[in-house]
Amino acid sequence: MPFFSVIIPLYNKEKFIGNTLNSVLNQSFENFEVIIIDDGSTDKSLEKVKQISDRRITIYTQNNLGVSRARNLGIEKAKSKYISLLDADDIWKPNHLQEHFNNIKKFPFGSLFCNAYELKLSKTCIIKAIYNTEKKDTPHVINNYFEASTIHPIGWTSAIVFNKNDFYDIGVFNPEFTSGQDLDLLIRFGLKKMIIFNPTITSCYDKTVMWSLSKENHQESKRALFNSFKTEENTNKSLKKYLNLNRYSLAIQCKLVKNKRTFKKLYPEIDKSLLNLKQKLLLITPYQLVILIKKVHLALIKNHIYISSYK
Repeated sequence: MPFFSVIIPLYNKEKFIGNTLNSVLNQSFENFEVIIIDDGSTDKSLEKVKQISDRRITIYTQNNLGVSRARNLGIEKAKSKYISLLDADDIWKPNHLQEHFNNIKKFPFGSLFCNAYELKLSKTCIIKAIYNTEKKDTPHVINNYFEASTIHPIGWTSAIVFNKNDFYDIGVFNPEFTSGQDLDLLIRFGLKKMIIFNPTITSCYDKTVMWSLSKENHQESKRALFNSFKTEENTNKSLKKYLNLNRYSLAIQCKLVKNKRTFKKLYPEIDKSLLNLKQKLLLITPYQLVILIKKVHLALIKNHIYISSYK
């Protein structure tokens, strides 16, 4: 039995899947299987995968049912007790699975294991993710996931491993959400399970890859996701602040794509008293000016200057 089952949902990623798979197959820890769920790709993604010959790779196909159902199917087919997620356009460093293996051996009762990661903001600008937690050099238990994730989240989809039994205990990926499915899952882990954080960086989140979440239906889905935890946030101050920051972030996304309809619903749902001054100002800034500020922000990033409204 493999120690890890690596689940890769695949949909129209022909330019990336080769490098992604190679980063898995080049892991220093070799006891794993790779399960690829092709979610009805219409490009050459599946052909690219079939060109790579490795006995550890298994491919399943489904109609275009979405990433949640693809991941759920992959986890259902998994032979291992420990599930490692990887998106088809992300890259692991060679130590990724070895670090997770070490953490599991050190914390056998952990449910969710999170490795630190980098953020690629431009072709030449890569920064370390910043966490709101005590700085430690060794893996440790995160007592408050939401408090620790108010700048960058402790957990990121392609940097986590979880116990398959705990996954089923908290509930599978919710296919009703067309955006933020991983966020929904991580919130449920944060509410109910033991989370381990390893400060060693083992992967890179490429934020330069084009994505389609500017669509209004995706933003409405994220808003519904946040509101699905209304009961829990009423009794959990850390979760309330965490969700409030996510609502703020979504509101800024709405401004950037001029989605006034969703912004109008979001604005009264945001507790302004939980925002810092930069966030409050951006929230009331006119749409066109927010777009201009974003352009300036991207220009600064190209010059290796990173400014965030979260700190």
